[in-house]
Amino acid sequence: MRRRAFIGWLGGAAAWSVARSLVSRAQAAMPVVGFLRPTSQASSVPFESGFRDGLKEAGFVDGKNVKIESRYTDNQLERLPELAAELIGLSPAVIAGSSLAALALKAATTTIPIVFGGGGDPVRDGLVPNLNRPGGNVTGVTFLAGQLGTKRLELLRQLVPHASIVGVLVNPNTSETEAERSDIKAAAQAIGLQLVIADIHSGRDIEPAFATFAEHKVQAILVGAGGLLTSNRNTIVALAARDRLPANYSVREFADAGGLMSYGTSIKDAYRQVGLYAGRILKGEKPGDLPVVQAAKFEFIINLKTAKALGLEFNPQLLATADEVIE
Repeated sequence: MRRRAFIGWLGGAAAWSVARSLVSRAQAAMPVVGFLRPTSQASSVPFESGFRDGLKEAGFVDGKNVKIESRYTDNQLERLPELAAELIGLSPAVIAGSSLAALALKAATTTIPIVFGGGGDPVRDGLVPNLNRPGGNVTGVTFLAGQLGTKRLELLRQLVPHASIVGVLVNPNTSETEAERSDIKAAAQAIGLQLVIADIHSGRDIEPAFATFAEHKVQAILVGAGGLLTSNRNTIVALAARDRLPANYSVREFADAGGLMSYGTSIKDAYRQVGLYAGRILKGEKPGDLPVVQAAKFEFIINLKTAKALGLEFNPQLLATADEVIE
């Protein structure tokens, strides 16, 4: 190789090395944003998408000026402390997740900012002492999913007024779902409706629950709130279709998967607000100064294709109240 060419090659190699080093340093300098949910990654796609949308609105894009590290327990709640510790070990600027994830994170750190998106009462659950000024390192968005069970029962009864026995799927042992169970039982008792309640601790409990519903001649079903049931939505919707059971669900993702109808807060939009809060924290605001937001976007979704398959017709007045009709 000629001397001049060799020197030119050395200069080019050095420039490439410097450029690569600068890129590596830039990547290393990106703040880490954690995202933790106690469900599967596949079932949480809409929620993480909403979170990323909120971050983008705030000016933060994964791989450009932040690095998002996501973790999922695949419905194994006992793994939450382990994954919380793993994320904390990355020295993130902020971590977002569900209420259950936030409780595990709060137990592990008092300094790293935490933003939750959850359906329970964050004061009652011990996440924050006050909604307007939470203090500490935790704030977030509450969408009160567990407090809408009575309304969902009412909508189901409007569609199938003849139903006297209703099956209910509940993921027990969280304050959110236990409050929902209590409200639904009180509402059913007031109108003389018989409930058959099935506790769902894991996906393995779902098919036996439908066998119990068949044994008790259930005529319609109500599916409760919570990540476990939402993450198993395809199985639940398929079994409801198999048994020709009209059903009302807690979030629109069920209706998108073929469920008959859903009523509840837009969880995707709630997680967009979680992303916006995470962005504000990245810009320097303190979580303790950010009031807990109550998600305000509610959705009543009707799947007409499923209604036709079940031989059901929606009352025109009920149909007119839907925010969206899937045809």
